[in-house]
This record gives sequence, structure tokens and C-alpha cells, in this order.
Amino acid sequence: MEAPLFNKPLPVLALRNLVLFPGTTVPIRVGRSQSLAAIRTLRAENSDRNPPGQLTGQLIAVLQRPLEQKDHIAPDELYSIGVLCQIERVRGNEKDGFQLVVRGIERVRAVNAYESQGSLFATPEPLKEERDADPATLKALLDSVKSLAKQILELLPSGADQMVTLVDGISDLDFLVNVVGANIDISTEQKQELLEQTNIKTRALRLLDLMQHVRDDLRVRTEIRDKMTTKLGKNQREAILREQMRAIQEELGDGESEGPSKSEDFKKKIEEAGMPDDVRKLALEELRRLESLGQQSPETHVIRNYLDLLVAMPWKPDVEEPIDLKNARKILDEDHYGLDKIKKRLIEHLATMKLKEGGRGLILLFSGPPGVGKTSLGQSIARSLGRKFVRVSLGGVRDDAEIRGHRRTYIGAMPGRIVQGIKRAGSMNPVFLLDEIDKLGRGYQGDPSAALLEVLDPEQNGTFTDHYMDVPYDLSKVLFIATANSLETIPGPLLDRMEVIELNGYTTAEKQHIAKNHLFPKQKSEHGLKEDQVTLSDEALLQVITHYTREAGVRDLQRKLAALCRATTTKIVEGAERVDVGMPEIEETLGPVRFEHEVAEKANPPGVATGLAWTPVGGEILFIESALMPGNGRLVLTGQLGEVMKESAQIALTLIRSRLPSVSASLEFDKRDLHIHVPAGAIPKDGPSAGVAILTSIASLFTGKAVNPKIAMTGEVTLRGAVTPVGGIKEKVIAAHRAGVTKVILARKNERDLRDVPEEVKAKLQFVLVDDVAEVLRIALGLEIPALDPNTGLWGLPLPPTGLPPMSM
Repeated sequence: MEAPLFNKPLPVLALRNLVLFPGTTVPIRVGRSQSLAAIRTLRAENSDRNPPGQLTGQLIAVLQRPLEQKDHIAPDELYSIGVLCQIERVRGNEKDGFQLVVRGIERVRAVNAYESQGSLFATPEPLKEERDADPATLKALLDSVKSLAKQILELLPSGADQMVTLVDGISDLDFLVNVVGANIDISTEQKQELLEQTNIKTRALRLLDLMQHVRDDLRVRTEIRDKMTTKLGKNQREAILREQMRAIQEELGDGESEGPSKSEDFKKKIEEAGMPDDVRKLALEELRRLESLGQQSPETHVIRNYLDLLVAMPWKPDVEEPIDLKNARKILDEDHYGLDKIKKRLIEHLATMKLKEGGRGLILLFSGPPGVGKTSLGQSIARSLGRKFVRVSLGGVRDDAEIRGHRRTYIGAMPGRIVQGIKRAGSMNPVFLLDEIDKLGRGYQGDPSAALLEVLDPEQNGTFTDHYMDVPYDLSKVLFIATANSLETIPGPLLDRMEVIELNGYTTAEKQHIAKNHLFPKQKSEHGLKEDQVTLSDEALLQVITHYTREAGVRDLQRKLAALCRATTTKIVEGAERVDVGMPEIEETLGPVRFEHEVAEKANPPGVATGLAWTPVGGEILFIESALMPGNGRLVLTGQLGEVMKESAQIALTLIRSRLPSVSASLEFDKRDLHIHVPAGAIPKDGPSAGVAILTSIASLFTGKAVNPKIAMTGEVTLRGAVTPVGGIKEKVIAAHRAGVTKVILARKNERDLRDVPEEVKAKLQFVLVDDVAEVLRIALGLEIPALDPNTGLWGLPLPPTGLPPMSM
């Protein structure tokens, strides 16, 4: 080893988080520019003595005053006391940094520090040791330091047998203090304090004080570690650090200084949630379970999520505003034009709720084609009641757990959609819309429609139990509204729990009003058009409604109006100041006419009658065509007719064969085939409403008398010749008016349905109400055939002689 160099400037190595003691060897990472410059200086000074690639020499290791990371250290930012070091080994390079192994030689005072060529320099001066203690005192201090050091080593979790042997072999107090000070777990400032102390007795006493604190801290840590090892076992060692932190806070009693604990927070929320007593008791039991489990227990996350749901659920109904029927009517009229019958039924429902003071009531089911306003009606009801509105789509749901929730024992368990909707609404009595209830599926997981039976039963849903919550929840104050496009796919028991309100669609006049006052202004606003920049004539709007859309609602109409607005926007941007949308602009933007409605002809040949039909997109007129041809009495039906219409044709033919021979007995049915056709064969047709029109068409063909094309008819017939009522009268009458019909033949029992027909339509039509097919043929063809005698059950005129061959069907 080289002799210590004094009174000569040496490079200084500034240390940030390390205090070097004499007699100890430590590795030091060197990467700062000043430290690299010091290495270059040593290499330049000792190049003649060192082999290539090796570096030896001495420097001063001094702790810097600001302990944070700094790229440049000024001379006055160094402690005055450091250690003269000998470089034992060096690895690395300047680009990646050096790894030095240095050994402390002697404590020195760094004087006259300065900076030169990027490196710090100082002159080392040896410190004068003060030994004012007698040998006995020094011996006692040596034994005390050894004893405390052994106690500390025993408390360390890892084996320290070699360190115990090393401590036992040291007989010099000063060297022992240096060794213990370098290895004990104390702060950097405290180590620097030990290094600067020149009195050996004072240094030893200060070290003993620090060692006592370290020993006591290690004892507490050891106790905590033992507790955690016993509690958690070997399989949960990853949780020890977190548990130690919590245990330390419990031991010190300052866990509450950082604010209320999670358990106290949960307990407060449970008390403030207003839960029923049995639910609150269950929640407190789950909270106690949570407190007894470790942070890494698999159940901790499950219980915490469960408690989060319980405290987030509304357990008290909102204060309801008194139901104002006048305001409700106003809101319904603002949001929806037409639908007078539907609005009346809703007002009746609200009036019942007001009289019962919000008690249990029927579950409403809005049924109708897409786009007629089912969902928006639910929103309007919520607005009129001042309640929260929540919508849940049931389309495609195939698992009953989607309704009733999953058991908490399953991984990823969640509450059902009903509970999630109530939680999202934040209210115990919202308006809850179950959208697309007819689209529920059924899979191997269960039947969700069966799970809805309890939800939608006013007698049962007061104690609805979700599998995830596992406690009863009161749904009786929720106003449930369901929507469906078709009732056919809804199971009977589920349909029985709801009151069906059918929304058949809008008339042309209603669509025109909705488009003019709501849809078109909305589209102009969404496309950035001002009021005076675009106009749409009534004639053009009617053209869009009748010839470019075919729907019961107004969604497609809204898309067509949006297309017109986009075309207008383009013209405005290109320089036009104003655009008047007329027939040419419609054809330019929307293309050729898409739909042509049937129009009553000026004249029909014999065998053609005008019928009325209902479709999901409104009413239509149908031309029933009949033709005779040589054959053997077969009946041929074309036009994609359903089973009901086929039966109607067979009944009509039977009536003709049984009653027309009294007028014209010369018809030879067995030598001819009868062909009945309903045009638009690509469209399936079915329903009990075409019997009258088919019978009239056959009678017209057999008698050779043409039917007035301005007469349309609808109704079903029976074998005894009675005309029975049918549905969809409003839509059928509107279609007849649109097609230019002037007279409509209806069953007498359909007279009550004329109340739903708009007054402007009824004023332009003549309605003939009939009970028997004899009246139909007399009005349509001028035929006088016998009517059924209600007293005898026989027709008024005698039947012709029998003996005609049967006709093949």
C-alpha cells in the first residue's frame, strides 16, 4: 500500500449517499463529469507507474452537502471532513462509467478545496485523535459496542455468523466504531456525524446511542414479522410488507392520523344508507369479515365489491312531486303528435297512480313497429312524473343471470340488469324501460323471460331477490314500461303480467305534421342551416312521405330529410343563398320514386274487387283478381297467400256455389277451374280480412258484372254468410282515402272503430255497414240473393235441387 499523501492537493470524489470510514473497503459507482475528471487526473499522474489498463492512486472521498442528485458540485458544497482513500481496483470506461473499489486509509480534513480542469481538488490534513479516556473505560466501551452489535446481528432475518466472528476478533475501539458505523442502518447524516467526531469516547457513546435505536426498531419489526408469519403462512409472503405497514400503524397508534380507515368509512356509509334492519345487519357482518381477512385474501375483493353495491343502492324512495295531469298532457303533446288514444290511456294510468298515491299498478307494454315512439313515450312519462329514467335493452339476452344476477361464489360475478339499472338511476322509484322485451332468447344458461316474471308481477316484486345481492329489494315503487315490436314471441305468462298498448303507427297527415314541425327543423339545426336558408314545400314533403318511405314510424323519413339537408348544405357552401326544396330537388337527391301505392282504377273488368289490408307500415288497398278457365273444378290460389286467406277463398267459393245458383243456375262449376290472384306476389299476405273482397271478386266473375273501382271493402265471411269484423280499420280507411276510393264496405260491428279515423278522412268517404254477404253483393254488384233468416237459420229463398258434382279444392 502506498504511504498516505499529505499537504499535497489530491482529486476529490464527491459522494451523495455514502460515507466512507477508515479501514473499510467499498465499491463506488462513478459517472458524474467531475468524478470522471478526477479519474482522468489520477490516470495522467500515475501513468508512468501503472501498467496499461490499470489505475492506482489516492484521492479524498467527501460527502456532498446537498444529498439530492446534482450534476455539478461546487467546492463549498462539500463537507470539510472526509477520508483519504486508496484505489484498489477499477473497472469500466468513461462512456458507461467506472466501478471503483476503494479502501479508506485515514480521516482527513479537506482544506483549500478548488476546481480545476473539471475536477475538484483539496489538500488533505490528518485529524488529531483525542484519547482522554482511561484503558478501563475504553475496554468497557469496546465490550458494549460488541454486545450491541451481536444483538443487532441476531435480530437480522438473514444469517450473520461471519459478521459476529468479525466483531469478536476486533480489539481496537476506533476500528470497531468505524466498522460498525459503516455497516449499521442509520442515516447518511448520522454516519457523517460519527466520522467527524475526533474524541474516541464521544464517538463510541454516540454510536451506542444509535445502535440502541436500531436494536429496538429491529425487535419491533421481528415481532411483526413473527405475527405475520403465523397468521398468513408461507404461501402469502408477498403480503408481508403491506401487513407490516398496517401492523406498525397499529403498534404506533397513529393509523387514525391519516383519516378514517376503510372500515370506518364503510360503516358510516352503511349507517347512512337507510337500509332495512335485516340488510344493515348483513352488511355489518360482511364488514366484520372483511376486517378479519388479510389484504391478499381472495375474499377481500369480493366482499368489498359487495359492500360497495349495498351502500350505492338507493334504499329510500325519492320524494315524489304531485302528479299534475294538465302538465302531463302538455308534455305528451309537446313530445308526440297524434297517438290520441295512447295519450288518453297514459293519462288514465297517471290518474290512477295519483289517486292511489303512487301505489302498485299495471305494467305497461308498448307494442308496435320500429320508429313509432315507444321509447320516447317512456321518457315523456318520466319527465311528466319528475322521476329518473333508466333504459335497459333486453335484445339478445339469453342467460337468466342477466336478469337475476350471478352468485357471488363465481369469478367475475355481477348483479343483474335490473339491480344495475336501479343503481345507475340512483333512485328507488324511477321509470324503468325494458326495451325489446320480445327479443329475449333462451339458451342453455336458462330462460331470462322466466326470470322477469317476478320483476314484472306487482304482487311479487316488492321482495325481489337478486342472486348477487342475496337480500330482498323492493321494486314495487318502480314504474316498469316494456316495449316490443311483436307480441308473438313473448311467452304467455310474461305477457299476462303486462297491459298491452298498441302503437300502430302514424297516418300520412300525422307524419306530415311531425316532419314539418319537428323533424325538419331538427335536421336543419343539426346541419347548421338557418331558418331562411332552406324551405320544403308541403307537396314535396308529401311526396317524400308517400313515395320514398314505407314505414309505420318516422325513422326512415328522418333519414330522407337528413339527406335533403345535406344536399342543401352543399349548395349553400358553394354559394347559394337560399334553397327551395321542391319535386325536382327531391328526385335529384333521393333518386327515382321507390314506392308506388295502389290507386283505384277508372274501371275494373269483371272478376276484380278492391280489398283493404293492414301492413306494419300502414294500410294498403289490394286488387283481388279472379279468372275462370276450362278444367274440372279446381281452385288455384297465387300471390303468397297465408293459410287464413286460403281458407277465406274456400269459404267464399262455397258461399257462391250455395247461394248464386238461386240467381243463375246455369253456371257449371264442375267444368271450370277458378284462379284467384292477389298482385304483389313477392309480399307474403295473410290475415282474416279479405273474405268479403274475395267473395265479391268471384261473384263478379261468375255474373259478368264489374265492381265499381271506387268501392273498397274489408271483412271476413262465415259459411252461413255473416260478415264478421276485422282489425286495422283506421289504417285501411286511410289507405282507401289515399287511393281515391269514395265508398267503403265494413262489417257493422266495425262501426265503433271509425271513431279512431281522422275527421278529415271520414268527411270524404261514405261508409256502408253490412251484416250479411247478400248486402255486400247487392251494394257492389246489384245482385239480389237471399239473406240468412235469423229465426229459422235458413236462407230466404229455397235452395236449388241437389245433384251437382262436388268441386275439388
